[in-house]
Amino acid sequence: MAAIRTARRKASAIVALGAAPLALTGLAAAPAAAHGSLTDPVSRVSACFAEGPEHPKSAACVAAVAAGGTQALYDWNGVNIANAAGNHRQLIPDGKLCSAGNDKFKGLDLPRADWPSTKMATGTHTFRFRATAPHKGTFELYLTKAGYDPTQPLKWSDLEAEPFATATDPKLESGSYVFGGTVPKRSGRQLIYTVWQRSDSPEAFYACSDVVFDGASGSGSVGAVPAPTASTPTEREIAQGAGKSSVEHSGHGDDDARTGAKVTGAAPAAGSGAGPSEANAPGPDSASTPAPAGANLAETGGDGSTRYLAIGGAAALAVGSAALFASVRRRAAAATRHGH
Repeated sequence: MAAIRTARRKASAIVALGAAPLALTGLAAAPAAAHGSLTDPVSRVSACFAEGPEHPKSAACVAAVAAGGTQALYDWNGVNIANAAGNHRQLIPDGKLCSAGNDKFKGLDLPRADWPSTKMATGTHTFRFRATAPHKGTFELYLTKAGYDPTQPLKWSDLEAEPFATATDPKLESGSYVFGGTVPKRSGRQLIYTVWQRSDSPEAFYACSDVVFDGASGSGSVGAVPAPTASTPTEREIAQGAGKSSVEHSGHGDDDARTGAKVTGAAPAAGSGAGPSEANAPGPDSASTPAPAGANLAETGGDGSTRYLAIGGAAALAVGSAALFASVRRRAAAATRHGH
């Protein structure tokens, strides 16, 4: 009997050792979801975050905090629609382009001519999009039409119908996607609207960047309205603010206890009438909607087959453990027969 008990203890230990790698490998293999915002030219939310969510310096950022609170600025990299699937114009109503229809970011929609801005020139420009979690996808940049009035709510009709710059899967440099484009001729205060549509998920990200063309002063003034120069968040500021963010900086945040966010269903079809609040509910990320096997996941160091390979390896460990367990049971049975 002692031999039987010993054999059973060995079998239990083997099963536990085999199951642990399976569980741990499955968790480690899940790829991260995407987040980020344009930083050259600087987006509104990035500029206000760089000023400091608790004590912003510019009047526009102070007003944004008064309208939507500080959490929106700590979540500077999360202006998104989880189930956009390319239906940007159908899902985002006029007047709410900068917030992507998300009430948390409503302060970014305030129509005013003193948002922190970036000096911009006609011609070639190198754009940068800071990605706190990179993924494959396409960037589209739209410029406001001549005659744009920043004191009025931004509408889709204020933007040119076609993007002036596009980039699919651009290179990642020091945590930012970098790509070029040719900026059309404009004058005075304008706005660049960025859409980043992921190709491995229906999720899309949005950014409003205030820019000033043609002979703006060092302070970026437009007429009598002071327009301070926008600052790009530093890596130190990003790291320091991450602890107060409800958007994970290397994941999606669907399981974040601070947000209570839940995974939603499939993306609504274009023209389905789904409202912005429904469309903005956090939805499936790549952990629940894996990329096709073999698809290169940008600079994340893996591809769509990575987690299947990892899970397959864990499964192999489990199979091996089961074989060992069967062997121990056979030895235990033999010991019992000899004992009788």
